[in-house]
Amino acid sequence: MPSSQSTASSDVDPIIHASVYEAGARISVLLPLPVETAYDYLVPEGVTLAPGDIVEVPLARRFEVGVVWGAGLGDVPVAKLREVVHKLDLPSLPDVLRKFIDWVAGYTLQPAGAVLRMTLNPARRWPQAKVATAIVVGRPLLESGVKPTPAREKVLMIAAKGPFESAAALSRESGVGAGVIKGLIEAGALALVEAQPVSPFAQPQPHYMRPVLEPAQKESALALCAKVGRGFSVTVLDGVTGSGKTEVYMEAIAATLEAGKQVLVLVPEIALTAQSLARFQKRFGAEPAEWHSDLTYKARRETWHGAATGAAKVVVGARSALFLPFNHLGLIVVDEEHDSAFKQEDGVIYHARDMAVVRAKEGNIPIVLASATPSLETIINVRGGRYGVVHLPERFGAAAMPKIGVVDMRKTPPEKGRWGRAWLAPPLVKWVDQTLATGDQALLFLNRRGYAPLTLCRTCGHRLNCPHCTAWLVEHKLTHRLQCHHCGYSAKQPETCSSCGDKDSFVPCGPGIERVAEEAMARWPEARVRVVSSDVLERPSAVAELIADILAKRIDIIVGTQVLAKGHHFPGLTLVGVVDADLGLSGWDLRAAERTHQLLHQVAGRAGRADKPGRVLLQTHDPSHPVMHALISGDDEAFINSEVDARDLLAMPPFGRLTALILSSHDEAAVIAAGRGLAAAAPKGDGIEVLGPAPAFMALLRGRHRHRLLLKTSRNTPPQAMVREWLARVKTPSSVRIQVDVDPYSFY
Repeated sequence: MPSSQSTASSDVDPIIHASVYEAGARISVLLPLPVETAYDYLVPEGVTLAPGDIVEVPLARRFEVGVVWGAGLGDVPVAKLREVVHKLDLPSLPDVLRKFIDWVAGYTLQPAGAVLRMTLNPARRWPQAKVATAIVVGRPLLESGVKPTPAREKVLMIAAKGPFESAAALSRESGVGAGVIKGLIEAGALALVEAQPVSPFAQPQPHYMRPVLEPAQKESALALCAKVGRGFSVTVLDGVTGSGKTEVYMEAIAATLEAGKQVLVLVPEIALTAQSLARFQKRFGAEPAEWHSDLTYKARRETWHGAATGAAKVVVGARSALFLPFNHLGLIVVDEEHDSAFKQEDGVIYHARDMAVVRAKEGNIPIVLASATPSLETIINVRGGRYGVVHLPERFGAAAMPKIGVVDMRKTPPEKGRWGRAWLAPPLVKWVDQTLATGDQALLFLNRRGYAPLTLCRTCGHRLNCPHCTAWLVEHKLTHRLQCHHCGYSAKQPETCSSCGDKDSFVPCGPGIERVAEEAMARWPEARVRVVSSDVLERPSAVAELIADILAKRIDIIVGTQVLAKGHHFPGLTLVGVVDADLGLSGWDLRAAERTHQLLHQVAGRAGRADKPGRVLLQTHDPSHPVMHALISGDDEAFINSEVDARDLLAMPPFGRLTALILSSHDEAAVIAAGRGLAAAAPKGDGIEVLGPAPAFMALLRGRHRHRLLLKTSRNTPPQAMVREWLARVKTPSSVRIQVDVDPYSFY
């Protein structure tokens, strides 16, 4: 992967530079479509264009927005070329971004146009610019031929304090009807003038509210600030949960703002943006610009334009914010850099953390990777001297790390009660009792949405499966639906078993968070219990409301999934109980132990972040597992070393390279035949191994049958050219889709 190995293997052709292209010149225009190369067009009369200009061009019988990529390629006779329609009144894409798009396309083996689409989408439907107007005082009333009245004189007095952006705004302020204002405008007593557009972004102030840093924080902040303006560097901000990493990297942000540059902060999930925005508001006196999928199109367009013009000084966003057209980017921060949500699995497949490192290198700027549990790839880069590191070994202020203990479920299983099947063991129940008695809050953590992960017939054992995926249907009791978490299919629970015909025979098996919450409400009827998962936090506003309720102690027991496991600071939360700590350790996944350790470490870090001590209990059936031992003992270094040794022994990432080829089709026979054809033509050589084809773990997904091949190469063997040649040797039917995933993170 690029953050741990040479990046010279992307086979990207350099962009051809030119100052301007005059009328009649042949240019190449890259379109935001799944195309590998740019198309040639001619510059029309009366127009000059430059690389990066955003233009509208004819394409077949429609028009499309694209970007001037350079000089024409010369493959098509000039007589057959069509002219550019016009240039859009938008900022040009900077040279560094166009290089980055080409690099990403070459490295990930994705069409360059598909990568450009992530940058250009907001510009493809740009509204026609309207001249902004404002209302100001015009001629005196007597000169306007209008009789003075108290209402008219009041309007003019208030208008003198303006300007006002609209008649409605002036009407509200003066308390008179719109008709009065309209009459004054027609008479000339009020005038419409062209107004400067108001930026939607407040300007952050680097010194608005500087925090008092502790010695370790101050030392780390100085180290990060020293990197600003000094060219490309990668620094890992490694600090325990609650150590104040955000305050530290905000000092580097302040230094970047003072230098007149922009900042990009990447966060793995929308759920983390709410508190991030509040922290920025408090520190800099202004909220940063946002970028994520839940924004309105207008808001996305404003952030895009703000990034391009420099009006948006700080952008906090999800992974696709990496492709915004920053013109003055001076710093990138990747918060929770270990998080697997930075890996995009659909469309253009890429890892935002790794591509962020490339973007920083292309722009010759520093990047900070922050985490309490850095990924193994990042750790190896630190050990190899490719990345710098600063440490925050202790929690901020009086807060101490929570005490972590285990509940051996083999020795102390849950006891049944009037609520039926139980999932909370007696030691955890006891600690919840004590926590509630002291007025503190508890988090019961289970990384499984819904009520029950499986529903089966008690008579014949028939399991309710998704008709489109190799997955069980998850019962959601709150919505009275069965749902597939892979394709979104949902249905009511059938009254009769389709296998044996028995009625009312279906029973839920295993716990989801709704089932744990049901037990919590039965055990502690006076407590206020809230279920928290991505199902109920679909909007940032819902996240903000939840955080406000937790901080105001309107919730006593939170039953939640991983959306609450990282980044959040809840001073009143002193107990974390992990209902099934073993979840995630089963199945073949080379990162299973690492991910579980990171997740449990992060969720444990939610406890005791203020002046009260925290307690964490892990319910497990395998207390001797290395992950459990590392969490209990606090010896993360030993666990990391064992993971490093295991990966090194098997030449697995980051000590080797993997590239996955995922074949899918509605026709299973076609997938099998295509897989065999690819296997027969697989590359051979020293240090090269091809595994498969074999059915994917999710052999059926969204109605498509899936098989996988896995190319394994040595660390110093770039796979891109090899995979291109491999795919070119094999002709597959159009019904079979082939996705290439360089550096796969999941193997579903």
